[in-house]
Amino acid sequence: MHYTITKENIHSVAKEVLQQLTQYKVWAFYAAMGSGKTTFIHALCDVMGVSDAVGSPTFSIINEYKAADGSVVYHLDLYRIKDEEEAIQAGVEDVLYSGDLCFVEWPEKIPDLFPAATVQLSIDVVDSTTRRLTVKVPS
Repeated sequence: MHYTITKENIHSVAKEVLQQLTQYKVWAFYAAMGSGKTTFIHALCDVMGVSDAVGSPTFSIINEYKAADGSVVYHLDLYRIKDEEEAIQAGVEDVLYSGDLCFVEWPEKIPDLFPAATVQLSIDVVDSTTRRLTVKVPS
């Protein structure tokens, strides 16, 4: 699946992606720094009715939000994680296997810790206002 994201359509794309991927709990976001991972995750949380402040958990590693339906949403930023052992110590593995929805930035830091049913989402910069989202579901 491919989507073009702009400032004007980001929430409609987020809504469509949520509807398409409802059965998957772990979403791994692959993209260069500054390409819009946190911005798109913020849009996903907006669509789910998260009223908490949504921001990058670069220093806390894991943020927990409540969606409008009462479900828990985890937002992980693994940029500062050195290795899988540090991730395990920080509780990342517990969150990934919690059964709750998890949005993960910088998943390439811990490739062997992810459940088999992890969705891979890649964001590429098209130009200063446009991003291309590619979604790969597990087979």
